[in-house]
Formats: sequence, C-alpha cells, structure tokens
Amino acid sequence: MLSGRGAVTSVVAVAACLHGAGALTACTSYSDDCWEKLACPPDPEPPPDPCEGDPATVPALDQCGVFVSEHGDDRNPGTKGAPVKTLQHAVGLAAHGRGQRESPTRRVYACGGTFKETVTLPSGVDLWGGRLCDVGDLSYEWSVVGPNQLTTIAPPTGIPLRVISGEEAATSTIIGVRLMAADASAMDHKSSIAMILSQGAKANVVSSEVVAGNGKDGEAGEDAPRERATDGVVGNDGANACTADSAVGALPVVTVCDDGSESTGGYGGDGGLDVGGDGTPGQPEPAENPRGFGVAGTGASSAPCSDGGNGTDGASGGRADGALGFGYLTFDGWIGVRGEDGKKGGVGQGGGGGGGSKSRGRMYACPTSRPQRGAAGGSGGSGGCGGKGGGGGGYGGASIAIVALEDSELSLEATKIIAGNGGDGGVGGTGQLGGVGQWGGQGGLGFGLTGMWDACDSGRGGNGGLGGDAGGGLGGAAVGIAYVVPNMAFRPGTTIEVGKAGEGGYAGNAGIGDEVGRGARGPWGQFFRFGAANEPPR
Repeated sequence: MLSGRGAVTSVVAVAACLHGAGALTACTSYSDDCWEKLACPPDPEPPPDPCEGDPATVPALDQCGVFVSEHGDDRNPGTKGAPVKTLQHAVGLAAHGRGQRESPTRRVYACGGTFKETVTLPSGVDLWGGRLCDVGDLSYEWSVVGPNQLTTIAPPTGIPLRVISGEEAATSTIIGVRLMAADASAMDHKSSIAMILSQGAKANVVSSEVVAGNGKDGEAGEDAPRERATDGVVGNDGANACTADSAVGALPVVTVCDDGSESTGGYGGDGGLDVGGDGTPGQPEPAENPRGFGVAGTGASSAPCSDGGNGTDGASGGRADGALGFGYLTFDGWIGVRGEDGKKGGVGQGGGGGGGSKSRGRMYACPTSRPQRGAAGGSGGSGGCGGKGGGGGGYGGASIAIVALEDSELSLEATKIIAGNGGDGGVGGTGQLGGVGQWGGQGGLGFGLTGMWDACDSGRGGNGGLGGDAGGGLGGAAVGIAYVVPNMAFRPGTTIEVGKAGEGGYAGNAGIGDEVGRGARGPWGQFFRFGAANEPPR
C-alpha cells in the first residue's frame, strides 16, 4: 500500500487513465505516467488438506475418518478417543456422517486385529486398516511392525468384503486389510469367496491379503426310490363256451403311472357261433414292431384261435450327461452346473388279447339247453411303469479370492491373492427299477368233452424300463480373480496363488475310471473370465 503524496498521485493517475483508456479489469493499476501497468498480487495458496496424502504417513485425525477398534463401542461417536466396535457401523458413519450435520468423512481407520463380521463398503469410502492402536500419541498410525498387524476380516460365514457402487463414481482405497473367507462359507454353503465387486464398483487394494478357503464337494444327486416302480396288472380270463348268449372277450386291465403314462392289455376276442373274434394289441405299441410284440390274437374260424403276443419292455433311461461349462458369476458368488438328471424309463407295453373261439363245428356244438356262444379270449396283462431317473450331481464349491462383476474397476498393489481348492463335483443319483409286467388272462374253455376249441390266452405285459442314472456335477472353480469384463490394473508387489480345481463327479452307478456321464473339471486360473448370468453358457 502507498502513503502520502504517492498515494494521491496514484489515485489521480488511475482516474486519468480510466478516463482515457475505457474499461479496465479490477486487478490492474497504472503508474503516474499511465504507461506502466502494475499487476495485482497473486491469490494466496489454499492451505493443504490435512486428510490427503499417503496412508502410511498422513496423520489420522478425527476430522478425516471414523475410528474402529475391537475394544470400541458402537454407541460411541467413532472418534479417535471413542472408537466404535464394528467395521460395518464405522462404514455407515463414514458414508453418512456422525450426525449433527457433520459431513461424511468417507474413511474408516481400523485397528490391526480380527473382526468376525461381513462388511459392505460403498465405492468412495476408504478402509484404512492395519493401524497401531493404544500406543499413546502414535495411536492409529500405520503399522510398521509387519503383516500380523493387518486388520483381519474373517467372518465364520458369508463373504468378508463386498464393494458396491456408490452414489459418486469414486474409488474405495482398501489398505492394510486381510480378508479371510472360511471354507464353504458363501451363500451356496459350499464355495469360499473373499471379496466381491458389484456392478460398477471401484476399488484400489494396497498392501493387503485376500485369501479364499477351500470349496466343499458337491452333493450327490438324489437316488430314485429303491423299490420298483408300479407293477402291471394281471389280465382277465375269458368266459367259457356255452355260458353266455353274448360271450364278450375279457376286458382289458390298465396300469396308470405317476407321470400319467399308461400301459393297457389288449381286449380278449369275443366268443362266437361260427367265428371267434380277434383280440386287440397291447398298448402302447412300439413305433416299429417287426418282432410282433403285443400283437392281437386271431379268432377261430377254420383254424383254432391264436394267443396274444407278449408286450415289449419299456426303454431304459440310459445314462445322463455330466455337467459341462464354466458356470457364471452373481452378486452372491459363483454358480456352477449340476449334472443332468436321469431320464425316466419307458412304460412296458401291455400284452395282446387272446383270440376268441367258436361254438359250432362239424363235430361239436353247445347243447340246445345252454347259451350258444363259444369261449372268449383272455385280456393281456398290463406292463410295468418305467423307473424314475436319478438326480444330477451337484457342482463342487468354488474357491475364488476376488469376483469382479460387470463395469467394475479393480487395482491391486503390493497385495497377496490366494485361492484354495475347488470341491469335487457330486456323483449322479441312481435310477429306479421298472415295474414288473404281469401275466395275461387265460382264454375260456370249450364245452365238456365234445372237442370244442378253447379260446386263446393273452400275452404278458412288458417290464417297465430302468430309470436313467444321472450325470455327475461340475468340479468347483479355483480362481484368483474371476471377472466378467476385464477392467483391472496390477502394480508391483502383487502375487497370485491358486490351488486345484475340483474334479467332475461320476455318473450314478459308474465305476472308478468310467468317464461316461462324468462332469467336467472346474475352471482354473490366476484370472478367469466368466460369462454374465444372462449370457448363454459356454
């Protein structure tokens, strides 16, 4: 600032210059001769933000974060002198503020120790763990003692850490944290996953450890019932000759199975005067039948009648396919592939109905005092129901250290990634024995000793087909970082260790080394790309 005459002269000079020079900026002045322009002094630099800087050196202040200790209390405000007890409560205070219109700090300072809880962290909220606590003025400073001072998140069940997309497109820095997923602790109760980034979440993991336990073996597929499927029904006998004015062939019998399928024995042929009636074939008839299964017996004419044919057995369900593919990722982890269920065995065909006989011939006839019809044929026995198929073997549990879903961003620095072993796929369930086909009914007898022909017998129903054995389940994945769309950065000091993927499960009733119907080995790798849940399986 000028004083005395110089000040007055300067004011007059500026006024004169303003009069002659038009508009001037507020930050420009001139000397007495109106030619020398004098610039305004620069604005002072803003003071440094005390919360910004390297997590290893920046002071831990109440205004910078919420403090959490195993020995804290969630009724506390989360200050350095009064920390809270649980990480999740601390995250909530950091994301929304401690109250009384305090702005969110968006940072958590956590003591080195073990927290047996699951944590959900919104993107943009930092978790600075591994802090040295209860050491006077150095409380909550960054640990220099070694990895045992990391903040360990190790819940007995569940996924230790989920990072979810927040309202702001910000990145969460996670430093000095050890994530320990217990064996078979994920939502499916058989996978082990240490960390999941939801769609759009962003995380920078530094100087930490992410460790997944082992996956559990997949459950065996359910065996079909041990008792046989429903048996067929014995056919009805035909009426004897000379016992009815209308000797109708024996009525059919029917097996009704629990899936709605039916096996029906053929009608017996009617008894006649000069010609016996034909029976009907057993049902269901095969599409092609060159061997004459379940055919109808023919009625007597110039030659005696013929018996109905036996029904064919139902088709076996065979052996189902083992699980293929890689599974897919969701917000709850990895979903594998079950083995294919065994197919139901086919229903047995009913036996054909026996042909009917006649009552008039050159050497015989019914007495005039009795009804005149010849003997009627028996109806075919019905077939047994097909056995139920076994249930597919379950997939083995996965061991995945980090799952990164669509549009997430992951950066790793000086961090150890460890995945354990995937569980083996479950064995497929065994099929059920088919029901037994039953005998057909007998044809009616001719009258007395006159030599009148007997009616013919019917065929036996076929056995139900054996229910199919199910395929084995997919082996569990063993993957360091499982992702959908790659958006990752790896900086020095990051290492990845991966155990073994699970073996595929055997099919039901398969012997050791029998690969038919066995599930595939699980996905394996330090990195592995999975399709999204809505993509067709690969």
